[in-house]
Amino acid sequence: MSILSKSAIAKGDGSFVIDTVQVSEPQEEEVLVKMKAAGLCHTDYDSLSWGKPIVMGHEGAGVVVSTGKNIREFQEGDQVILNWATPCMECFQCQEGNQHICERNSPVSAGENGPTPGHAHLEGTRWNGRPIERSFNLGTLSEYVLVKKAALVKISEEDLNFSAASIISCGVMTGFGSVVNAAKVSSGSSVVVLGCGGVGLNVIQGARISGAAKIIAVDINPEKLQLALQFGATETVLASQSDTGLIQASELVKQKCGGRGADYAFECTAIPALGAAPLAMIRNAGTAVQVSGIEEDITIDMRLFEWDKLYINPLYGKCRPQIDFPKLMALYKKGDLLLDEMITREYPLNDLQKGFDDMLQGKNAKGVVVF
Repeated sequence: MSILSKSAIAKGDGSFVIDTVQVSEPQEEEVLVKMKAAGLCHTDYDSLSWGKPIVMGHEGAGVVVSTGKNIREFQEGDQVILNWATPCMECFQCQEGNQHICERNSPVSAGENGPTPGHAHLEGTRWNGRPIERSFNLGTLSEYVLVKKAALVKISEEDLNFSAASIISCGVMTGFGSVVNAAKVSSGSSVVVLGCGGVGLNVIQGARISGAAKIIAVDINPEKLQLALQFGATETVLASQSDTGLIQASELVKQKCGGRGADYAFECTAIPALGAAPLAMIRNAGTAVQVSGIEEDITIDMRLFEWDKLYINPLYGKCRPQIDFPKLMALYKKGDLLLDEMITREYPLNDLQKGFDDMLQGKNAKGVVVF
């Protein structure tokens, strides 16, 4: 029997509707999950304009309702975090340890060898009698979701805070993982973070937990800089919108780092014109990290690469979900990783538009839809 599920559905024309979809029973390798909370992200807003109907949402946490045949890893009542970059564990990249860029399942990295966002068991979810895709094979802005078992990570923590757990699988993982898994920030080092939104705050947290001695937050918004201090920044630089490439800000950063620049710099603004900005912030032989996923042509002054500077562009913090999600939850439980403090506001699904409005106006570090 199918289940009726209230869902947020992007219509493909820039608008969305809250309506009911039919979710079928899980087939082999599938699990039916009752959602408890779903984080809101700019990507969810972008999905309004993907040109096709789609069940929205790509981060969240919930409880297993039922499983397909022969699934032993999950059972009814298990608490799970959903992971949008589902690994197959068999392709070349998964075997190399790069589960976040799985050649079979990744909706953003596989290119010609993989699907576009949403491809999955299409018959499993239907809207108005027709199959409908689910954002990143998940569609977490829905009361119930049908997903592959490989998209789930079981969390055994008692009295799990589902709102906190729901934001792990995108911005938290991207920011933290870019520091720990990709850049491998060392204890006692200096770090500069450009942009103090949700991802930037988690870069700051990753740097603090890694033992960075100096963490400099850069933003044009004084309120975001105050928030950065709460999450672990040791110093701040208030930048100007007229500062092209943040060159003036880079001079202030260098002054704070003994005149030579920081050991590491992370770009978290998603502004194409600032794609090269972290190169201006680091010392010779330092590491610049482009975290926000800029996918546009930009012009770079190659002198910014002098000398021996590294520039890396990791996806999703090089996430290994079965390893990283439990680690992040353990850090949260210990009090090192601040998640509750990041959630500015919770919304019922019917108030999704308000959640988007608050996000776009910069009111939230993170908004969460609760079911």
